[in-house]
Amino acid sequence: MGVLIVVFLLTAGTGLQAESLPEWMIPLREAFYEQKLQVDEVMPLYLAAKAAAQEEYSGTAQDLAVSRCEYYMGRILQFYEQNKEARVHYLEGMRLAEKAVNAAPSAEAWLSRAENLSQACSLSTVGYVVAHGLDVEKFARNALAINSRNAGAQYVVAARWVYAPSPWGNLKKGIEMMKAILENSDMGKDDYFNVYYSIGYAYMQQKKYDEAWSWLLRAQEIYPTNKYLTELLEKKK
Repeated sequence: MGVLIVVFLLTAGTGLQAESLPEWMIPLREAFYEQKLQVDEVMPLYLAAKAAAQEEYSGTAQDLAVSRCEYYMGRILQFYEQNKEARVHYLEGMRLAEKAVNAAPSAEAWLSRAENLSQACSLSTVGYVVAHGLDVEKFARNALAINSRNAGAQYVVAARWVYAPSPWGNLKKGIEMMKAILENSDMGKDDYFNVYYSIGYAYMQQKKYDEAWSWLLRAQEIYPTNKYLTELLEKKK
């Protein structure tokens, strides 16, 4: 099972609501989801967000904000297949999130550990995944134990059922869990995109194309230029 965890989080994002993100973080978040900018165009956004986090925050709050910057930059680098550089960012994001957990456990800190670890696993050896992969869901559940309405943590848990290959996945259960997030969590813009996309993806795998299309179009309204979404929509044509 640990080897398969990394497959589950193809689009997972932050558990913070869009409204709670500081203004200087939003351009970096949008660059990841919109996927319109090249790496050299995103780097100034990353450096600006990181500098703002270090200037405006201190202690645990600063560690969490910088951890989020590292995660977004890692995802962008990974999208452009700069995997070695991406993994460096994930490992730093993990380090800062673990530091935050140890200093002041919170749902956001546990979720940041889960998300950075998930992506680090996707770029690591099988041995690393076997040793650490199961911690992804464990960390997400630790987040939910603190805040049961954390949408990002709920997504990490539900995504396992959508994206894991048979026999470890269960598309019907995954769809039900994703829909439950819409009713039982505090969601931001990116959370809605992740859930809509994943429900659409699951229906596509079931060859229920009409159902899939309706959910994917909802995701498209949020991030119309997202390449993962565009590729999925093209499969129906």
